[in-house]
Amino acid sequence: MWLCSIPSAFADKTNPGEGSFGGSGSEADTSASGGRAGDTLKSGVSGVIVYDRSMNGGGESAGAVTSSTSWTPPACYYAPKYTPKEIEAQMRQVWESSAPSPEWSLKTQNHFVNGKPYKDFNKDKEGEGYWWDAYVTEGRESDPAAQDCDELPFWVDEGDAPPADVPQAITPDMLAQLAYAEIRVPSTEVGLAPANATKVNLPTWAWLDTAEFKPVSVTASVPLLGLSATTTAEPVSLKITPGTEDAVTYPASGRCETHDGRIGEPYADGKADETPPCGVKYLRSSGDGSYKLQATVTWKISWTSTTGAGGDLPDGEFGADQDVVVQEIQAVNR
Repeated sequence: MWLCSIPSAFADKTNPGEGSFGGSGSEADTSASGGRAGDTLKSGVSGVIVYDRSMNGGGESAGAVTSSTSWTPPACYYAPKYTPKEIEAQMRQVWESSAPSPEWSLKTQNHFVNGKPYKDFNKDKEGEGYWWDAYVTEGRESDPAAQDCDELPFWVDEGDAPPADVPQAITPDMLAQLAYAEIRVPSTEVGLAPANATKVNLPTWAWLDTAEFKPVSVTASVPLLGLSATTTAEPVSLKITPGTEDAVTYPASGRCETHDGRIGEPYADGKADETPPCGVKYLRSSGDGSYKLQATVTWKISWTSTTGAGGDLPDGEFGADQDVVVQEIQAVNR
């Protein structure tokens, strides 16, 4: 990796919002905006990406969805970082220190100054584009994948797409993936009837409060590029795991699909002899303790963008445990 010989003050890629050469030369802008102020790039939160979480799930019990596959959002990405004057100041400070090796200094001087491929930091293009550099996704600092963005900074003219051979460069799809990591959904504690304690061989009805399980979304934007993508999570099913093998679920798969905008059905008087559309029947008492019923909601994840591009991302899951007391039915002898 080309970063090996850079002094630590400039090679810190583990700080979210900082690129390969450390600070951006400006204070991070904590508002939902970004832009250019003179010769300085004003970056949004966590670098140039700004997140709008106003339509996200909230509350103390809310949590992040986990992909139902091995897929994860990117641990690093490339985005605009420097103006020509900024990167010149950064590089000259590095070259004047005692840390870089002669080989590394020659390589980077050729890259930025001597026309292999850039000349004089592209200062003749001031105001016409940006130097793009690596960022580490917040929360992924210790992930080995964060080291995959090891290219030297590269130039992109304003209005042009980043190089096609740089897969981690910011695109609408990449923004959608980063927004995925910011999605928060409500707790999955289900309503149960009977509520306090169920009985052996008595079906227990389960359902979710649909008022709390509406679609949620997060929008990720790069104001410098006029680019944004919105990732939306919509609940599609509830998986019931009873917490013991001595139980049967309704349906038999334990997966309750969304129907008419709801998952499961609250119990109502007169339904004691009916089979619940979503629920569980315990075949053995929990004794002096309880069973840990796990309820996991699957969320369908999709995205749209300001470019018109969009699509689906892997389903997300979020689950929680709750205690269920199961008692023997007491018979009265006369």
